[in-house]
Amino acid sequence: MANHKSALKRIRSNEAKRLRNRYQHKTTRTFVKRLKNTADKAEAQELLKTVVGMIDKLAKNNIIHKNNASNQKSKLTKLVASL
Repeated sequence: MANHKSALKRIRSNEAKRLRNRYQHKTTRTFVKRLKNTADKAEAQELLKTVVGMIDKLAKNNIIHKNNASNQKSKLTKLVASL
């Protein structure tokens, strides 16, 4: 167990950040699933804009790697274009 006041605070803040990151990542994955299950092209294009923004935000905050974000966006864009 930590002995310093700052270490205890760091433990608390790390847990809060971990939960926030987990929530954002899970929410993004849910939107990606929703996009993949969409058959309507117009709806998919609108949803793609939202999902791309969410993925960019995850990459910016180092929740996912920037190359992973780029790869996901590329695959989703191809998927929407093929509808």
